[in-house]
Amino acid sequence: MCRTLIAKRKSTLPNDAIDPNFRGNSATFPPRPSTPDWTFSQRHGLIVVVLSPVVANFVGSVFNILYNSQQIEPLLSAQQMARFESCWQWFNMVIYPLAVILFLIPIIQLRPIHRDLIDGRSVSEDVLKTSQRKVVNLPWWFLAVASVGWLICIPVFPLALASLDEPLSSNVVVHLTTSFLIASLIAVTHSFFAVELVIQQTLFPVFFQTGTPANVPGTAPMTISQRGLMWSASAVVSPVLSLVLLILVPDATESAPAFALVVAAVAVSFGMATSLLLGRLVATPVLELKRASLAVAEGDFSAQIKTLRADEFGMLINQFNSMITGLAERERLQATFGRHVGREAAKQILAAQDGVDYKSASGTLGGTKQLISVMFADVRNFTAQSADAPVDDVIAGLNLMFGEAVKIVEKHDGMINKFLGDGFMAIFGSGGVPSSDRQHADAAVEAGCELLARIDALKEDFEKLGWSQMKIGVGINTGIAMVGSIGAPERHEYTAMGDTVNVAARVEALTKSTGYDLLITGTTYDALSTAKNFVELPRQNVKGKSTSLQIYGAVNCD
Repeated sequence: MCRTLIAKRKSTLPNDAIDPNFRGNSATFPPRPSTPDWTFSQRHGLIVVVLSPVVANFVGSVFNILYNSQQIEPLLSAQQMARFESCWQWFNMVIYPLAVILFLIPIIQLRPIHRDLIDGRSVSEDVLKTSQRKVVNLPWWFLAVASVGWLICIPVFPLALASLDEPLSSNVVVHLTTSFLIASLIAVTHSFFAVELVIQQTLFPVFFQTGTPANVPGTAPMTISQRGLMWSASAVVSPVLSLVLLILVPDATESAPAFALVVAAVAVSFGMATSLLLGRLVATPVLELKRASLAVAEGDFSAQIKTLRADEFGMLINQFNSMITGLAERERLQATFGRHVGREAAKQILAAQDGVDYKSASGTLGGTKQLISVMFADVRNFTAQSADAPVDDVIAGLNLMFGEAVKIVEKHDGMINKFLGDGFMAIFGSGGVPSSDRQHADAAVEAGCELLARIDALKEDFEKLGWSQMKIGVGINTGIAMVGSIGAPERHEYTAMGDTVNVAARVEALTKSTGYDLLITGTTYDALSTAKNFVELPRQNVKGKSTSLQIYGAVNCD
């Protein structure tokens, strides 16, 4: 500090003090792989932390020495100069080594834990939490030790000189205060930022292999506001104060103007250095958040932020990662749910669930009456074709048909609501969830025609599976139905119910007797934007209806 703090600190530093990173909230920290991929700085993190404040303290000491030799020593008598020399020698032999020892105490305490974590050995939960607190609070410990080591010079040196019989000039007291104050601002603030930055890069990854520094109780990480105040002290207060004091204090050697330029250059240069360090501390997590946010916007939910911070950024990163995990889980749920009800339907159903109180008495999503188009499709003569066929071929044939059906129905914004043995039921509306805001009747007919054409195009594939006469019948009806979730509170099924659905099933059954592969009801016919490919058939009596049903047959689906 005042003179040769750095030399003493180097001589006291143990050469094998090492420490990188770690995480953990488990009772015993799980060992890492036998050959962990630690970087050199992480493997020797404790040494790097100890060396990180060297440059700033060295510059502060040089400034202090130059200032004393240029501004203070010419003002001292021979007796005062001897006392001054003995005073800084006493500091170099006692105070500064003591400050170095105090700074090394937590480093030495962390060393065995750090080595265990580096080597992949287990560490108990209590020991780990204590070590984590020390790591997070280490910059404050250094700040306290360094501040005391530097600022104690301000009262000690003037009192030591004042204790002599000779009168002490007030200019000497002002110069001493200026010298130590500016040197301490240069050394302490820059050292704090350097120590904090090094700890984040070398010790956090080792000591927080699980968990994050932001969740450790009993810590007081520096906030963004506090960093701003410290930056102001280093980059603004230090150079301005140094120049003001030099202007106010009489220049005993008439060299103050030139020396003021030197003081200003040193203070401003280190102020810029502080800005760079602070920029890294603040800009790095902001850039990481920006990168991850852009990745998530593009659908990449693996964009977790790896930066470990103990301050507000740490909490923000934790919440951001948790949000991404939740979005990824929702995407997985939507993809899984979509296999059952259709991807588009899954999106809307999950969106509806977000506004539902699952602790309500019913525990269900409920339903609404909506205008929909319902399709039923069924394999012709399935029993006869599958009676003597191998089970694997039957299942393969059905899967081939269902696979094409799912793609075609969803292509036309429909939703296959359920598979019915050798057939299926599909609902058409906006995104597969019924709505009256689009021509779902047209969509249902287009899907039915395309499915029939696709089955015919795959005739050879079905023949290889023993389905030489693969044909399906399709029936479509449009009308009002109850649409929503039914079932027990523990399990729901999203479906459509009512007469509209029943009639669609009955119409599909008529394909066997009428000879038409695709039949639609009069309500569907009336809802079509164009119906030139359909012919009117004789009215049909169907089960559950007291009056006959008007139906139309597709003569050309192209």
